[in-house]
Amino acid sequence: MSYKIVASQCTGCSACEPVCPNVAIYEKDGIFVINPKKCTECIGYFDEAQCEAVCPVDATCVIDTAQPRYQARV
Repeated sequence: MSYKIVASQCTGCSACEPVCPNVAIYEKDGIFVINPKKCTECIGYFDEAQCEAVCPVDATCVIDTAQPRYQARV
């Protein structure tokens, strides 16, 4: 699974974009979006998802259960 940003809660503060190690977060129409093909849930980089850690609005960066779980390459 990747993370997703709940559009209705995103304030457009951009705190998440620079902390993403995969450059998976981008701005679209004033809110931020996570590209699920690039998101690795920060596995291999950090112990917790950085977007979720820095977001000032609780429950805005959440696991997208519609996406398959990220599998780290061995």
